[in-house]
Amino acid sequence: MAKTWQAPLAAFDAAAARARCLGYRRRILDISQRVGALHAAPAFSCMEMADVIYHGLMRRGNPTEFHDLFLMSKGHGCMTQYVILEELGILASAELERYCTAEGILGAHPDRGNPGIEASTGSLGHGLGIAVGMAYAERLKRSDRQVYVMLSDGELQEGSSWEAAMMAGNLRLDNLNLFLDLNDFSGLERMSETHTAFYPVREKFEAFGWEALAVNGHDAQAVHAAAAARRGQRPFALIGKTVKGRGVAFMENVPIWHYRSPNKEEYAIAIRDLAEVSS
Repeated sequence: MAKTWQAPLAAFDAAAARARCLGYRRRILDISQRVGALHAAPAFSCMEMADVIYHGLMRRGNPTEFHDLFLMSKGHGCMTQYVILEELGILASAELERYCTAEGILGAHPDRGNPGIEASTGSLGHGLGIAVGMAYAERLKRSDRQVYVMLSDGELQEGSSWEAAMMAGNLRLDNLNLFLDLNDFSGLERMSETHTAFYPVREKFEAFGWEALAVNGHDAQAVHAAAAARRGQRPFALIGKTVKGRGVAFMENVPIWHYRSPNKEEYAIAIRDLAEVSS
């Protein structure tokens, strides 16, 4: 079987990634002041990994179109995808201003057909199966396109995710790249307390025929290096240990921030937290 995966050629600028991710977090906080609630904390936990995928791994056909494919399977993390697509010039800023309004096109979960969105997600446990089908289709077409998919640990409570993982291993889909946002929360509960049999995660993927690595999901350089070092003979899973609400102290690992917008006082504190991180 021909190897379809190719290591990224460009060097990855970790300092630029940190600056971008701070900007993304500020942008999400700004949008939060226009709507009753959004999923800020889940977006903050997968931020660095999503940035690495878009800026360090996926190849572009032109400045506003990617050759490779990305699915935000954890649909409640879509604010991360929206602000990155805005920064890339793929999604108009005016649409983010109309987020979750009757006049806009962007909802609380991604919808296929909107700029840069490859699949409608949000019903947890469906995204990996879609990604497996897309990766297999690209193989049948003899395409070199890669498929990247972002999952949450909560999604791995769904049996459909493990069925898809088994199929990917059986098919040896070396063009499939899974990034797991392992923030230890499923909605309002800690996975490590309610689903102890879920662990160890990396070894489970390896048992299903995947190549798997675990890193700090907020260390963009480590995420990029791990993805670039993969051997490319099997589907690849990068397990990123993350913090829900990363970057804003009062949000970090506090369940209520799964789906809530900060008030004006909380917003000011959050912006101050981000300013301290960047200084």
